Amino acid sequence: MMQVDFKAKQSEFVAYIRDPFNKPRPSDVKRERIEVYRELFFNNVDSFLCSNFPVLKTILNDEQWYQLSQDFFKNHACTSPYFSEIAEEFLDFLQNQRKNNSDYPFMLEFAHYEWVEMALSISKESVLVNTEDQLVDIFQQTLSLSALAWPLVYQYPVQQICPSFLPEVAPEQPTYLLVYRDKVDDVKFIQISPITFRLLQILQENEAISCQCCLKQIADESASPEPEKIMTSGLEIIEDLARKNIITVSA
Repeated sequence: MMQVDFKAKQSEFVAYIRDPFNKPRPSDVKRERIEVYRELFFNNVDSFLCSNFPVLKTILNDEQWYQLSQDFFKNHACTSPYFSEIAEEFLDFLQNQRKNNSDYPFMLEFAHYEWVEMALSISKESVLVNTEDQLVDIFQQTLSLSALAWPLVYQYPVQQICPSFLPEVAPEQPTYLLVYRDKVDDVKFIQISPITFRLLQILQENEAISCQCCLKQIADESASPEPEKIMTSGLEIIEDLARKNIITVSA
């Protein structure tokens, strides 16, 4: 009885499943049988991409979407066995492997924007709720950024992208967004100012920092002739974000 090189046969099988247009079908497998496997695998992956990137799918026509999905399926070797992490694998593919000059220039940023909502919604982190006592005289308190609050900056206004708005050139000013999960587990998006973004960035860079030090750093970096006004405005921002539990307060 002739022995079969299982690994070689498996590689041949997988190669066809991934790329039936360029790879030969295993000669000892019936076409209708392997096509069932091919359709099952591809449709599962495509379904997850559709559910995680629904707006991206709507701005592409059916052929563009199929080609993008097939490119990912063919060329990206996922490192995670979990279906819930396919979206993150897709981002890695767009950033490091995808090479198509006809793609929208904002596609990677927009895909990341869509992924963020899913990533925060399934995060196992919990929202730490500030008490009223902690919010009193917050200037004297120590602050940290909630693990469920992500300050983000994009070159394109990703929150506006839709089938009727598909910018080809990035505007001069970037878009600053804050995405967070609130205490009832709703994921929310807020467009923020550069100073708010920088304030949150400082909190993100430090596990715990006094409110006073944070505001002083903001004022120093601004090089404003009126640093007191910068600190006053910054304190108002901190108080508002602490009430939303985006900023966590500890004595």
